[in-house]
Amino acid sequence: MAKNGKRMKKALDGIDRDADYTLDDALKMIKERANTKFDETVEMAINLNVDPRHADQMVRGVISLPHGTGKSVRVAVFAKGDKIKEAEDAGADIVGGEDLAEKIQGGEIDFDRCVATPDMMSVVGKLGKVLGPRGLMPNPKLGTVTPDVAAAVAEVEGGQVEYRTEKAGIIHAGVGKASFGEEQLAANIRALFDAVMKAKPSGAKGTYVRRASLSSTMGPGVRLDISSLEQ
Repeated sequence: MAKNGKRMKKALDGIDRDADYTLDDALKMIKERANTKFDETVEMAINLNVDPRHADQMVRGVISLPHGTGKSVRVAVFAKGDKIKEAEDAGADIVGGEDLAEKIQGGEIDFDRCVATPDMMSVVGKLGKVLGPRGLMPNPKLGTVTPDVAAAVAEVEGGQVEYRTEKAGIIHAGVGKASFGEEQLAANIRALFDAVMKAKPSGAKGTYVRRASLSSTMGPGVRLDISSLEQ
C-alpha cells in the first residue's frame, strides 16, 4: 500500500487537480504516467447534469470507436437453428439457448457482452435479475437483440462501447489503451463525447455536461477543458 501511495504521489506531481486541461495536454500527462508493467486502459468520465432515476433523463447508447478499445471482448450469443453456426462463424465465444441460460442462472458468466436473436428473448428475459445489474442484458436499442447476429458480433468485437449514466449521473467508458497514439485516443474520446452530446435527453435542464476527466487504470484523473472536446 505504501508503494502504491508513493507511486500515486509521484504521478500527481505536476498535475493541478483544480485546473482544466486541453485534450492534447491531458493525453500527454496520462500517457507519461501510465508506466506500469501492463498496457493500462485509458478511461473517460463524463459528469452530466441528469438524474438517471427519471426515464426522461437517462443517457444510454453504444458507439463504435474509430480506433477500437484495444481490449479483447468475450461475446455470448443466444441463438438457435441456423443462427448458431452464424454466430460461431462470426467469432462468438459462447453460443447457446436454454443450456446457456442455466449456466448463467448458476452464476457462470464468462463473457463481457451478450447478443440475442429476437426469438430467444423469452429465454433471455428470465435472466433480467442476473444480467440487468451487470449491464449485460441484450437490448434492441443497443443493437444486441437482432436477427443479424453476425453483424452484431462483429460490431461488439470491433471496438463497440456501451455507455450509460450511473446513479450520480456519471458515464465511465474505456476509450483505448495507453499504448495507443495520442491522435488515436483523441479521435476515440471526441467520438464518445459527441455521441453523449447527441444523446442529450429531453429531461436534461441547464448545463448538460458538468465535468469531464481522463485517467489510466493506475493513474490519477486529469480534468478536461470541455471546449477542447468539441469536434
